[in-house]
Amino acid sequence: MSEVYVGDSESLESALRRFNKRVQADGILTDARRHEFYEKPSERRKKKEAARRRKMRKAIIRQARRTAA
Repeated sequence: MSEVYVGDSESLESALRRFNKRVQADGILTDARRHEFYEKPSERRKKKEAARRRKMRKAIIRQARRTAA
């Protein structure tokens, strides 16, 4: 649970901004979205493999651009 203490002279908007940054840094929303629906282990593996392929494709394209330049 993320907590942000609001100072006496601090505005609510700046405290809310700090809270949002902390929540994002802690990965709370990402984790909540991931657990929103049950995902079968096979689906999880397929997503992980697809992400790996995308990452490799990007790396290959980046490498090709470097050698072409």
